[in-house]
Amino acid sequence: MINQLTRNRILSIDAFRGITILVMIFVNSVAGVKGIPSWMQHAHADEDRMTFVDVVFPAFLFIVGMSIPFAINSRLTKGDSFFQLQRHIAWRTIGLLVLGVFMVNTSDLNSEATGISAACWALLFYICVVLVWNVYKFQQPWISWCFKGGGIVGLLILGWIYRGGEDGTMRLTPQWWGILGLIGWAYLYSCIIYQLFKGVVSAYFLMIAVCIGYYILCQQPFIHHGEWSWLGSQAGNAAHTAIVLCGMVLSLFYFDEELGLKGSRLVSRVTGFFSMLLLFGVFLRPEYKISKIHATPSWCLFSAAICVVVFAVLYFLTDIKKVTGWTTFFKPAGSNPLLTYILPDIVYFGMMVAGIQLPALLGEGLPGIIWCMFFAVIMLLLVKGLNKIGIRLQL
Repeated sequence: MINQLTRNRILSIDAFRGITILVMIFVNSVAGVKGIPSWMQHAHADEDRMTFVDVVFPAFLFIVGMSIPFAINSRLTKGDSFFQLQRHIAWRTIGLLVLGVFMVNTSDLNSEATGISAACWALLFYICVVLVWNVYKFQQPWISWCFKGGGIVGLLILGWIYRGGEDGTMRLTPQWWGILGLIGWAYLYSCIIYQLFKGVVSAYFLMIAVCIGYYILCQQPFIHHGEWSWLGSQAGNAAHTAIVLCGMVLSLFYFDEELGLKGSRLVSRVTGFFSMLLLFGVFLRPEYKISKIHATPSWCLFSAAICVVVFAVLYFLTDIKKVTGWTTFFKPAGSNPLLTYILPDIVYFGMMVAGIQLPALLGEGLPGIIWCMFFAVIMLLLVKGLNKIGIRLQL
């Protein structure tokens, strides 16, 4: 093992993940509603501000960081060799990248050139995703591999027939990696860093600074517009990795038994971490304004600071005060994030294929906002039902 982590299920992390996914479903849905207030929308790229909507993605990244030490140490405890562990990390990364690329290209699909409607293509894609990444419980492993193999073949066919753009000549390409793809890159880099520095917290602080420094370097004229401009392609991934590493640091503060941070020592360490993130965010803001789109250092650091506070509250409620009954609602989403993430799209494209449209009233103002809240709750309940019939996705 790299760190001596507590072996109990961390309810506060699951609750944090579940709440984040619930909010994500809401903000993705409400983005299509007309007449909503600006604080319910993403800030524009060049605005020096952020809304709670702009914290959802970094919260995902932060939770990935909190989970990495547990995931890696769990596999090592079960006896995974070095190469088996790297194969697992690579498979998860590839899965996230593939999902991200497919999801991004859906909106540009040319139905006439592809020979199938965008909604139908997308729905078939998600069916293949379920086939490939579902957790099967057949006693004969070959049955599971038949389902997975069928899903992989389906993805290859869908990727082969895809044509996008107005002229229908664009192939399936990573125009950008999508949210899942960006998480995949940050996950990969953070797993490498975690193993490389053997669980030493001070080294992760250094790597957070390195990631932020790399982003700043890539914004310099001689890099941004010069012969080294190719380095700039990883600037955003470096910024996102910094957020994941912040989550990793906080997880070790709370749950690394070798550090032994309890009571006032834990409070002072977490408070110091929060203050440091806030201080450097303020320091960098004049030069690098807050922007989720540009993944600026100030946005990264402020987002991580918010996540530190949110998790501290959840930890106090669930692990200290043992107020846990309310977390039951979030448990299916917290333990099945991938299924919960793609389910709204499955419902959306399924409705398109079936020719079902919502009343126009639900696409505007307060009725639209209320509907989006209701829809998010329904998705979490639906995930719980799907779990009961054996549908549970795992990368």
